[in-house]
Amino acid sequence: MLSPPPIDDAINTLIRLAIREDLGGLPGEPLAIDRTVQLAIPKSIMATATIVAKKGGIISGQFLLPAILREYGCSANINIHILDGQFAAADTAIATLQGPAHSLLSAERVLLNFISRLSGIATLTRQYVDLARGSGTGPVPAICDTRKTTPGWRVLEKYAVRCGGGVNHRMGLYDGVMLKDNHIAALQSARTTGETLAVITARIRKSLPPSIILWLEVDTLAQLADVLPAGGADIILLDNMPVSNMAQAVIMRNTLAQRGHPLLEASGGITLENLPAVAATGVDRVSIGALTHHAVGLDVSMEFS
Repeated sequence: MLSPPPIDDAINTLIRLAIREDLGGLPGEPLAIDRTVQLAIPKSIMATATIVAKKGGIISGQFLLPAILREYGCSANINIHILDGQFAAADTAIATLQGPAHSLLSAERVLLNFISRLSGIATLTRQYVDLARGSGTGPVPAICDTRKTTPGWRVLEKYAVRCGGGVNHRMGLYDGVMLKDNHIAALQSARTTGETLAVITARIRKSLPPSIILWLEVDTLAQLADVLPAGGADIILLDNMPVSNMAQAVIMRNTLAQRGHPLLEASGGITLENLPAVAATGVDRVSIGALTHHAVGLDVSMEFS
Protein backbone atom coordinates (compact mmCIF):
# COMPACT_ATOMS: atom_id res chain seq x y z
CA MET A 1 0.00 0.00 0.00
CA LEU A 2 1.47 3.34 -1.08
CA SER A 3 1.39 5.80 1.82
CA PRO A 4 2.53 9.41 1.39
CA PRO A 5 4.71 11.00 4.04
CA PRO A 6 2.90 13.00 6.70
CA ILE A 7 2.63 16.69 5.91
CA ASP A 8 4.82 17.86 8.76
CA ASP A 9 6.64 21.10 9.52
CA ALA A 10 9.38 20.28 7.00
CA ILE A 11 6.99 19.80 4.07
CA ASN A 12 4.90 22.80 5.09
CA THR A 13 8.11 24.84 5.14
CA LEU A 14 8.88 23.78 1.55
CA ILE A 15 5.38 24.79 0.50
CA ARG A 16 5.70 28.18 2.19
CA LEU A 17 9.12 28.78 0.65
CA ALA A 18 7.63 28.10 -2.79
CA ILE A 19 4.76 30.50 -2.12
CA ARG A 20 7.05 33.22 -0.77
CA GLU A 21 9.27 33.18 -3.84
CA ASP A 22 6.15 33.53 -6.03
CA LEU A 23 4.17 36.14 -4.07
CA GLY A 24 6.99 37.90 -2.23
CA GLY A 25 5.50 36.69 1.05
CA LEU A 26 2.79 34.47 2.43
CA PRO A 27 -0.87 35.29 1.75
CA GLY A 28 -2.02 37.88 4.25
CA GLU A 29 1.45 39.38 4.74
CA PRO A 30 1.90 43.03 3.65
CA LEU A 31 4.36 42.27 0.84
CA ALA A 32 2.54 39.24 -0.58
CA ILE A 33 0.85 40.06 -3.87
CA ASP A 34 -0.24 38.57 -7.17
CA ARG A 35 -0.46 41.78 -9.15
CA THR A 36 -2.23 40.24 -12.14
CA VAL A 37 -4.94 38.62 -10.06
CA GLN A 38 -5.32 41.68 -7.86
CA LEU A 39 -5.95 43.91 -10.86
CA ALA A 40 -7.96 41.55 -13.05
CA ILE A 41 -9.87 38.99 -10.98
CA PRO A 42 -12.68 39.92 -8.54
CA LYS A 43 -12.70 37.81 -5.41
CA SER A 44 -16.33 36.89 -6.04
CA ILE A 45 -15.55 34.83 -9.15
CA MET A 46 -15.61 31.06 -8.72
CA ALA A 47 -13.87 28.77 -11.18
CA THR A 48 -13.15 25.16 -12.09
CA ALA A 49 -9.51 24.35 -12.80
CA THR A 50 -8.33 21.03 -14.21
CA ILE A 51 -4.75 19.79 -13.81
CA VAL A 52 -3.78 17.93 -16.97
CA ALA A 53 -0.85 15.64 -17.70
CA LYS A 54 0.31 16.87 -21.10
CA LYS A 55 2.60 13.87 -21.46
CA GLY A 56 2.07 10.32 -20.23
CA GLY A 57 3.67 9.41 -16.93
CA ILE A 58 3.36 8.18 -13.37
CA ILE A 59 1.67 10.70 -11.11
CA SER A 60 3.09 11.73 -7.74
CA GLY A 61 2.33 14.59 -5.37
CA GLN A 62 -1.47 14.70 -5.47
CA PHE A 63 -1.56 14.39 -1.69
CA LEU A 64 0.02 17.86 -1.46
CA LEU A 65 -2.82 19.70 -3.20
CA PRO A 66 -4.95 20.36 -0.09
CA ALA A 67 -1.91 21.50 1.94
CA ILE A 68 -0.80 23.93 -0.77
CA LEU A 69 -4.25 25.43 -1.26
CA ARG A 70 -4.67 25.73 2.49
CA GLU A 71 -1.69 28.11 2.60
CA TYR A 72 -3.54 30.37 0.17
CA GLY A 73 -6.63 30.32 2.41
CA CYS A 74 -8.45 28.49 -0.39
CA SER A 75 -11.28 26.12 0.49
CA ALA A 76 -11.48 24.50 -2.94
CA ASN A 77 -13.21 21.22 -3.63
CA ILE A 78 -10.59 18.76 -4.89
CA ASN A 79 -11.45 15.78 -7.05
CA ILE A 80 -8.51 13.46 -7.72
CA HIS A 81 -8.85 11.47 -10.96
CA ILE A 82 -5.43 9.79 -11.07
CA LEU A 83 -3.96 8.62 -7.78
CA ASP A 84 -0.29 8.83 -6.86
CA GLY A 85 1.50 5.84 -8.33
CA GLN A 86 -0.95 5.47 -11.22
CA PHE A 87 -0.20 6.05 -14.89
CA ALA A 88 -1.78 9.01 -16.67
CA ALA A 89 -1.91 8.98 -20.45
CA ALA A 90 -1.05 12.15 -22.35
CA ASP A 91 -3.71 14.88 -22.16
CA THR A 92 -5.44 13.20 -19.21
CA ALA A 93 -7.11 15.18 -16.42
CA ILE A 94 -5.48 14.12 -13.16
CA ALA A 95 -7.35 16.44 -10.74
CA THR A 96 -10.14 19.00 -10.75
CA LEU A 97 -10.25 21.96 -8.38
CA GLN A 98 -13.33 24.12 -7.74
CA GLY A 99 -13.06 27.32 -5.75
CA PRO A 100 -12.28 31.05 -5.80
CA ALA A 101 -10.62 31.92 -9.11
CA HIS A 102 -8.20 34.39 -7.53
CA SER A 103 -6.76 31.74 -5.18
CA LEU A 104 -6.56 29.01 -7.81
CA LEU A 105 -4.80 31.34 -10.24
CA SER A 106 -2.29 32.49 -7.63
CA ALA A 107 -1.58 28.92 -6.56
CA GLU A 108 -1.32 27.53 -10.11
CA ARG A 109 2.46 27.52 -10.54
CA VAL A 110 3.26 26.23 -7.05
CA LEU A 111 0.77 23.39 -7.46
CA LEU A 112 2.15 22.43 -10.84
CA ASN A 113 5.80 22.67 -9.79
CA PHE A 114 5.35 20.12 -7.01
CA ILE A 115 3.32 17.74 -9.20
CA SER A 116 5.72 18.11 -12.14
CA ARG A 117 8.89 17.45 -10.15
CA LEU A 118 7.60 14.46 -8.22
CA SER A 119 5.81 12.92 -11.22
CA GLY A 120 9.01 13.24 -13.25
CA ILE A 121 10.89 11.20 -10.66
CA ALA A 122 8.11 8.61 -10.46
CA THR A 123 8.00 8.30 -14.24
CA LEU A 124 11.76 7.81 -14.61
CA THR A 125 11.75 5.28 -11.77
CA ARG A 126 9.00 3.29 -13.48
CA GLN A 127 11.11 3.14 -16.66
CA TYR A 128 13.93 1.52 -14.69
CA VAL A 129 11.57 -0.80 -12.83
CA ASP A 130 9.86 -1.99 -16.02
CA LEU A 131 13.21 -2.51 -17.72
CA ALA A 132 14.49 -4.60 -14.81
CA ARG A 133 11.34 -6.73 -14.86
CA GLY A 134 11.77 -7.47 -18.55
CA SER A 135 15.48 -8.18 -18.40
CA GLY A 136 15.31 -11.96 -18.13
CA THR A 137 13.74 -14.99 -16.51
CA GLY A 138 15.61 -14.81 -13.19
CA PRO A 139 14.82 -12.85 -10.02
CA VAL A 140 14.04 -9.16 -10.57
CA PRO A 141 16.35 -6.80 -8.68
CA ALA A 142 14.87 -4.00 -6.61
CA ILE A 143 15.45 -0.55 -8.10
CA CYS A 144 16.71 1.70 -5.29
CA ASP A 145 17.30 5.42 -4.91
CA THR A 146 20.25 7.09 -3.15
CA ARG A 147 20.90 10.18 -1.04
CA LYS A 148 21.54 12.21 -4.21
CA THR A 149 18.43 14.29 -3.69
CA THR A 150 17.50 17.97 -3.82
CA PRO A 151 18.38 19.52 -0.43
CA GLY A 152 15.24 19.63 1.71
CA TRP A 153 13.21 17.55 -0.74
CA ARG A 154 14.47 14.07 0.21
CA VAL A 155 11.28 12.81 1.85
CA LEU A 156 9.19 13.94 -1.11
CA GLU A 157 11.59 12.68 -3.76
CA LYS A 158 11.95 9.30 -2.11
CA TYR A 159 8.16 9.09 -1.95
CA ALA A 160 8.09 9.76 -5.69
CA VAL A 161 10.52 6.87 -6.19
CA ARG A 162 8.07 4.61 -4.33
CA CYS A 163 5.26 5.91 -6.55
CA GLY A 164 7.29 4.68 -9.51
CA GLY A 165 7.71 1.21 -8.01
CA GLY A 166 11.21 1.78 -6.64
CA VAL A 167 12.60 0.99 -3.20
CA ASN A 168 14.04 3.53 -0.79
CA HIS A 169 17.64 3.22 0.28
CA ARG A 170 18.49 4.59 3.73
CA MET A 171 16.90 7.97 4.34
CA GLY A 172 20.04 9.55 5.75
CA LEU A 173 23.15 8.95 7.79
CA TYR A 174 21.04 8.28 10.88
CA ASP A 175 19.04 5.20 9.87
CA GLY A 176 21.69 2.92 8.39
CA VAL A 177 25.42 2.26 8.34
CA MET A 178 27.39 2.17 5.12
CA LEU A 179 31.11 1.51 5.19
CA LYS A 180 32.49 3.06 2.01
CA ASP A 181 35.94 3.37 0.52
CA ASN A 182 36.45 6.81 2.07
CA HIS A 183 35.73 5.49 5.56
CA ILE A 184 38.30 2.74 5.13
CA ALA A 185 40.78 5.17 3.55
CA ALA A 186 40.38 7.57 6.47
CA LEU A 187 41.10 4.77 8.94
CA GLN A 188 44.09 3.52 7.01
CA SER A 189 45.57 6.98 6.40
CA ALA A 190 45.35 7.76 10.10
CA ARG A 191 46.83 4.33 10.86
CA THR A 192 44.34 3.90 13.66
CA THR A 193 43.76 0.24 12.87
CA GLY A 194 45.44 -2.71 11.30
CA GLU A 195 42.15 -4.56 10.99
CA THR A 196 41.09 -6.08 7.72
CA LEU A 197 37.89 -5.00 6.02
CA ALA A 198 36.23 -8.22 7.18
CA VAL A 199 37.21 -7.65 10.82
CA ILE A 200 36.04 -4.01 10.74
CA THR A 201 32.69 -5.07 9.30
CA ALA A 202 32.14 -7.83 11.85
CA ARG A 203 33.10 -5.54 14.71
CA ILE A 204 30.66 -2.82 13.66
CA ARG A 205 27.85 -5.31 13.14
CA LYS A 206 28.21 -6.49 16.74
CA SER A 207 27.76 -2.94 18.00
CA LEU A 208 24.59 -2.28 15.99
CA PRO A 209 20.97 -3.07 16.86
CA PRO A 210 19.65 -5.85 14.62
CA SER A 211 17.17 -3.44 13.03
CA ILE A 212 19.91 -1.23 11.57
CA ILE A 213 21.07 -2.31 8.12
CA LEU A 214 24.81 -2.48 7.53
CA TRP A 215 26.05 -1.87 3.99
CA LEU A 216 29.61 -2.57 2.95
CA GLU A 217 31.05 -1.17 -0.26
CA VAL A 218 33.58 -3.24 -2.19
CA ASP A 219 35.37 -2.35 -5.40
CA THR A 220 36.96 -5.67 -6.28
CA LEU A 221 36.21 -9.39 -6.19
CA ALA A 222 39.23 -9.82 -3.92
CA GLN A 223 37.60 -7.58 -1.31
CA LEU A 224 34.36 -9.53 -1.68
CA ALA A 225 36.17 -12.85 -1.17
CA ASP A 226 37.69 -11.43 2.02
CA VAL A 227 34.45 -10.26 3.61
CA LEU A 228 31.95 -12.96 2.58
CA PRO A 229 33.14 -15.77 4.91
CA ALA A 230 33.33 -13.42 7.91
CA GLY A 231 29.77 -12.17 7.55
CA GLY A 232 28.53 -9.00 9.23
CA ALA A 233 27.18 -7.03 6.27
CA ASP A 234 23.50 -7.19 5.45
CA ILE A 235 24.06 -5.72 1.99
CA ILE A 236 27.30 -5.62 0.00
CA LEU A 237 27.45 -2.79 -2.50
CA LEU A 238 29.36 -3.64 -5.68
CA ASP A 239 30.73 -0.25 -6.59
CA ASN A 240 31.34 0.48 -10.28
CA MET A 241 32.08 -3.17 -11.07
CA PRO A 242 32.04 -4.44 -14.65
CA VAL A 243 29.00 -6.57 -15.43
CA SER A 244 31.17 -9.69 -15.71
CA ASN A 245 32.46 -9.10 -12.16
CA MET A 246 28.92 -8.61 -10.87
CA ALA A 247 27.95 -12.01 -12.26
CA GLN A 248 31.00 -13.57 -10.64
CA ALA A 249 30.14 -11.81 -7.37
CA VAL A 250 26.74 -13.51 -7.31
CA ILE A 251 28.40 -16.91 -7.81
CA MET A 252 30.89 -16.15 -5.03
CA ARG A 253 28.13 -15.06 -2.66
CA ASN A 254 26.16 -18.22 -3.33
CA THR A 255 29.30 -20.32 -2.79
CA LEU A 256 31.02 -18.62 0.13
CA ALA A 257 28.01 -17.37 2.10
CA GLN A 258 24.40 -18.26 2.72
CA ARG A 259 22.52 -18.20 -0.59
CA GLY A 260 20.62 -14.93 -0.77
CA HIS A 261 22.54 -13.35 2.11
CA PRO A 262 24.11 -10.90 2.20
CA LEU A 263 22.18 -9.11 -0.52
CA LEU A 264 24.28 -7.83 -3.40
CA GLU A 265 23.64 -4.31 -4.67
CA ALA A 266 25.03 -2.98 -7.95
CA SER A 267 25.86 0.71 -7.86
CA GLY A 268 27.61 3.29 -9.98
CA GLY A 269 27.06 4.19 -13.61
CA ILE A 270 23.76 2.32 -14.00
CA THR A 271 21.76 3.61 -16.97
CA LEU A 272 18.68 2.57 -18.92
CA GLU A 273 21.06 1.24 -21.55
CA ASN A 274 23.09 -1.09 -19.31
CA LEU A 275 20.43 -1.99 -16.71
CA PRO A 276 19.24 -5.16 -18.53
CA ALA A 277 22.75 -6.61 -18.46
CA VAL A 278 23.19 -5.63 -14.80
CA ALA A 279 19.83 -7.14 -13.82
CA ALA A 280 20.65 -10.38 -15.64
CA THR A 281 23.69 -10.97 -13.38
CA GLY A 282 21.42 -11.98 -10.52
CA VAL A 283 22.17 -9.08 -8.15
CA ASP A 284 19.43 -8.41 -5.62
CA ARG A 285 19.36 -4.63 -5.79
CA VAL A 286 20.44 -1.82 -8.10
CA SER A 287 20.92 1.67 -6.67
CA ILE A 288 20.63 4.57 -9.10
CA GLY A 289 21.27 8.19 -8.18
CA ALA A 290 19.83 9.29 -11.54
CA LEU A 291 16.31 8.47 -10.34
CA THR A 292 16.32 11.77 -8.50
CA HIS A 293 19.13 13.88 -9.93
CA HIS A 294 18.47 13.19 -13.64
CA ALA A 295 14.67 13.18 -13.63
CA VAL A 296 12.93 15.71 -15.88
CA GLY A 297 9.68 17.16 -14.62
CA LEU A 298 6.51 15.74 -16.14
CA ASP A 299 4.71 18.27 -18.33
CA VAL A 300 1.53 19.25 -16.49
CA SER A 301 -0.74 22.26 -16.92
CA MET A 302 -3.80 23.84 -15.36
CA GLU A 303 -6.80 24.65 -17.53
CA PHE A 304 -9.67 26.87 -16.36
CA SER A 305 -13.28 26.60 -17.38
